[in-house]
Amino acid sequence: MEALYNLVAGLGIALTPFNILVLVAGLFVGTIVGVLPGLGGANGVAILIPVTFSMPPTSAIILLAAIYWGALFGGVITSVLFNIPGEPWSVATCFDGYPMAKKGQACEALTTAFCSHFFGAVVATLILTFAAPIVAEFTLMFGPPETFAVMMLTFSALVALGGKSPVKSVVSTLLGFIMAAVGIDIVTGRLRLTYGTMELMGGFHFIVAVIGLFGIGEVFLTVEEGLKMEGVTPRMAVRTVFSTMAQLPRFWRTYLRGALIGCWMGIKPGGATPASFMSYGFAKQFAKNPEEFGKGTMEGVVAPEVAAHAAGVSAMLPMITLGIPGSPTAAVMLGGLMIWGLQPGPMLFKEHPDFVWGLIGSIWVANAVGVLLVLCFVPFFAGILRAPFGILMPSIVFVCAIGAYAVNNRMIDIWYMILFGFVGYAFKKLDYPIAPMVLALVLGDMAESAMRQSLVMSQGSPLIFFTRPIAGVINGLALLFFFWPTIKALRGRARGRGRGEPTQPGTDPARLVSPPPPGPVPEPTGRDEAGELTEAGAGTRPAGARPGGGDRP
Repeated sequence: MEALYNLVAGLGIALTPFNILVLVAGLFVGTIVGVLPGLGGANGVAILIPVTFSMPPTSAIILLAAIYWGALFGGVITSVLFNIPGEPWSVATCFDGYPMAKKGQACEALTTAFCSHFFGAVVATLILTFAAPIVAEFTLMFGPPETFAVMMLTFSALVALGGKSPVKSVVSTLLGFIMAAVGIDIVTGRLRLTYGTMELMGGFHFIVAVIGLFGIGEVFLTVEEGLKMEGVTPRMAVRTVFSTMAQLPRFWRTYLRGALIGCWMGIKPGGATPASFMSYGFAKQFAKNPEEFGKGTMEGVVAPEVAAHAAGVSAMLPMITLGIPGSPTAAVMLGGLMIWGLQPGPMLFKEHPDFVWGLIGSIWVANAVGVLLVLCFVPFFAGILRAPFGILMPSIVFVCAIGAYAVNNRMIDIWYMILFGFVGYAFKKLDYPIAPMVLALVLGDMAESAMRQSLVMSQGSPLIFFTRPIAGVINGLALLFFFWPTIKALRGRARGRGRGEPTQPGTDPARLVSPPPPGPVPEPTGRDEAGELTEAGAGTRPAGARPGGGDRP
């Protein structure tokens, strides 16, 4: 009952005139951010953080969260109408959304996607509403060793469950920690990794890094590949919208499965991108007619969209209760909390209940308003992409530069932004995950502070991380996650030997002499987010779909 009382109070805060205005503005801007390839939710939130400096913290977090929800909605529009994922988590939507639009069912595809977003958000917000206070009460027992253990579990989970090469995830994380260490030592006050350069004394601000990695890096890649802004003109009819809604309950299994997958991937943390691909794969596996996937089936739109939005909302749970972001966009919001003078973690519920419950209440309001907003303004948002490419990309770069400069009003931050843009471009070309680097850059100081405080408590003994019960369990899980890829590989090799199968390629003589099968070699039909061949694409690879990018785990 206490949670319901607090939720009603939070809705009262979210429904004040100023917060409603901020929320609608955030949804509108966020949808444009989602529509434009090269911006992305994390980058859009980072650019607008300087705007919030003069706002109350509750209104500021409502604005940033609304931008994120809007970006989730906006990515769908370009995927369905242009076959161009505005966001990485919208790649899977292209597989069936665009074929539906090509068949004249653009209204049906968009309605299905937006309603799926709403359902995923409702399930995740219910979990957030009732689970967050319980988790917060539990984490009040945490000291520095437990805090450090939770952070190590976060990075280990990205290594084990990130969907890419574990070595690449480790490299990305280490680079993030190195960049977080640049500047002044938080304990001794000495300079680190500055090499006698005054500009490096302040370190790298995470907002500048995010704008460069996600924004400028994506612009470089987009200019290299080139995007053809040719798509389907939507015709939104009220009768079609309601008739489509009437058909959606028959996919209730896909809705529940996708919502649970999304919530899990948002909390663990993972992010919306792997959640959408995982949900699409499960939906195809359990479908009665899996051969229809990739040809324009409504279930193929439901699955990724409900999971993506559920993951986006549930990523707020570890952020406000543990101080651990569940996605790169949540990591940027976490940095915003620090800038506003708020310490993320369980004490937020005790010291700033209006902030926490105002945020939760705004999520309920934002997703209801967001569905109506995008349904009414789909033609407007789609028309943005019809602007000439030579105007679109420079405008994005200009907005990114303004956001980077506004952080500290220093020209050096513009150069840092460009530098991080090249780093992001190289990471995407080499298929390295960017999310571990961003999380390490945001959490590096906190992790270092928690580790040093723990060692001071134990007089320098690292056993404190394993002798305390809660810290020992969490660190044990962290070690299991970190070494899980190695354990999995060894188990697979042992099973292969047990069946008498060769463990090294090329050792089977039959493979060396077997002739190739007759007939032409089929071309791959698509690629999943990790770059592996998959049948989900069912045709050409969606324009703008790349391994890696935006809000990836």
